[in-house]
Amino acid sequence: MKIVHSVREINSLSKKWKKKGYKVSLVPTMGCLHEGHLSLMRKAKSVTDKTIVSLFVNSKQFGPNEDLDSYPRQFQADCSLAEGEGVDALFCPEPEEIYPENFQTSINVTLLSQGMCGKDRPVHFGGVATVVTKLFNITIPDVAVFGKKDFQQLVLVRQLTKDLNYNIEIIGAPIFREKDGLAMSSRNRYLDDAGRRTALCLSQAIHAAKELVKGRQDVAANTVIEKTKEIVDNAGGKLDYAVVVNEFNLIPDKFVNKHSVLALAVKIGDSIRLIDNSKLMMAS
Repeated sequence: MKIVHSVREINSLSKKWKKKGYKVSLVPTMGCLHEGHLSLMRKAKSVTDKTIVSLFVNSKQFGPNEDLDSYPRQFQADCSLAEGEGVDALFCPEPEEIYPENFQTSINVTLLSQGMCGKDRPVHFGGVATVVTKLFNITIPDVAVFGKKDFQQLVLVRQLTKDLNYNIEIIGAPIFREKDGLAMSSRNRYLDDAGRRTALCLSQAIHAAKELVKGRQDVAANTVIEKTKEIVDNAGGKLDYAVVVNEFNLIPDKFVNKHSVLALAVKIGDSIRLIDNSKLMMAS
């Protein structure tokens, strides 16, 4: 595996691969890799000849009083994990390599950035869209793989790719869950035993919602949201939001249908914020 720090070098490497006829994939990450990230790499490797994993803690997607400074970093462990998956290149630039002095440009996917995680994190998705655009331009992939856990982000990236005419296939990889149902997240390591028990309310709420709508066509979205709030409250979590929205455009649904997704964010304790989501109806 090649470890690359400069924009020029990774761009040159990707161009060289593509000139040889290789299909190139990109898996963007902020590091602190876990099994969920590794599943994205496996997916990327299964559909392309060469895989680039980016490892970059993007300051522009963190707002004031968020956890940029404390966001977990484990560079050597990340290198070993990526190499173990057979990744071809690990792109790990310094901040000034991505955002040089006097950097002024911001990309915004306006409507999709509003609501849900964007409601209380107004700079977050502008930062995501900006760094994803830069990574696409730098690594020129044929395929990019994102996790479905970051549901709003995935929908936004698909829209960005369409709007900016990128010839890149965006693949959404399934959420990777721990044995107890908790969705894999780099922030899970912040949880103590009590916090982890509380955190299970996210996957429990999703399971309850699926049971609620099973075999029915008349379930109001508000009924699902109220049930979700009840489960989170009873577990001791603080519900940031729970929404039932269309999987393609994030427009709220009045009634659950085959394209409905339940997405929620929950605060555990004072500072740990976790997200989860799932389609509510199985495809028939």
